[in-house]
Amino acid sequence: MALTPNPLGDPDQVDANGTAINAPGLQLFVFALFFIFGGITSLNDVIIPKLKELFTLNYAQAMLVQSAFFAAYFAISIPAAALVKKLGYMRSAVVGLLTMMGGCLLFIPASASATFSVFLLALFVLASGITVVQVVANPLISLLGPAKTTSSRLTFAQAFNSLGTTIFPYVGSILILGGLAEVSAAQLSGAALDAYRVEGTRVVVMAYLGLAAALAVVAGVVWFNRHRLKGERHSEGSIIRSFDLLKQKRFGFGAACIFLYVGAEVAIGSFIVNYLMQSSVLGVDEQSAGKLIPLYWGGALVGRFLGSGLLRVFSPGKVLMANATGAIALIIISANSGGAVAGYALLLVGLMNSIMFPTIFSLACEGLGPRTADGSGVICVAIVGGAVIPPLTGTLADLSGSLAIAFTLPALCYAVIAAFGLYAAKPLRGDAPG
Repeated sequence: MALTPNPLGDPDQVDANGTAINAPGLQLFVFALFFIFGGITSLNDVIIPKLKELFTLNYAQAMLVQSAFFAAYFAISIPAAALVKKLGYMRSAVVGLLTMMGGCLLFIPASASATFSVFLLALFVLASGITVVQVVANPLISLLGPAKTTSSRLTFAQAFNSLGTTIFPYVGSILILGGLAEVSAAQLSGAALDAYRVEGTRVVVMAYLGLAAALAVVAGVVWFNRHRLKGERHSEGSIIRSFDLLKQKRFGFGAACIFLYVGAEVAIGSFIVNYLMQSSVLGVDEQSAGKLIPLYWGGALVGRFLGSGLLRVFSPGKVLMANATGAIALIIISANSGGAVAGYALLLVGLMNSIMFPTIFSLACEGLGPRTADGSGVICVAIVGGAVIPPLTGTLADLSGSLAIAFTLPALCYAVIAAFGLYAAKPLRGDAPG
């Protein structure tokens, strides 16, 4: 049996039933990859408030963490797809995992130099490895079953991503935000400030060194199983021409929504700690606010497990529209209230986010036929929204002096997504791509 590759493969490599492969062990491998890159990505929500305090940054500057991280999707997605063509899935996954490990190790010189820009470089390298792993994982899970249940299956796999984003921030908040100093960087200068930053970033380094060790083990396991996929073949065509798919209204609209969705989700997650710490909201300390981040990502976890079943019963487009509308409503409630209502309403947006990425992905690629794999590569590039929307939200917060007002931007993103859900709920016309 031959296996259809991701970003670039031969769509004819399936069995008579249209299913690429039936390998439970391979499914567990893909679920593990979703868990790993989801968890590490969510740690940004923990280190942002830490670096914001240590380097006395405003909101817009602090969001450069997300810009450096998600810029990797824009820069690396296409090279990663080319890598898969050359090395295959399993070997490419090893390259991605080792690159992630290298990014974690770069936190050592970043801490020693006490320089914010070096931290950004480390995050870019780390995200580059995650990009490679995601280019491997998304198409693999879509191949492990019939096309008609792709949306449900990808939603279920994304639940393991959410499991990582739920567990990692809680542990990270204890390790990274646990030791609250009696002074702040704003009170220091010169050598005393440098020493404070080195000491303050040491806990960040230790957390990422632990991740580096774990990634080395996972990379070793994948390497020893690199021959699991038999008959893997890849086409020789250029993947750059994949971008002509953006000319198709449905796909172009969907790709734009991936950009907006990732941007909105990351923007809200990035500001949760600072928002909950405000006296008008929960008024809690940094670590206590950090421990609540799992509620945001945990909502997505619960929603994805439930959504994988609901999407088999209800129209994916209508479910997407309902969730996006719910996210807007929760943001409005949070922005116009205070105390626990404001805090927990914002955290509940995570539940609304649950099915959005896999549903937008599957609806955008619906009807692409043999070019579905090309569409997957383009959508990975659209994840760069996580590098754009958060700093814009941060700038709006700095200009308005209010995080509640700044959340207007993510709400507008969800409004566009709701419109796409309504549009995609209509039957697809027979304009098959060439």
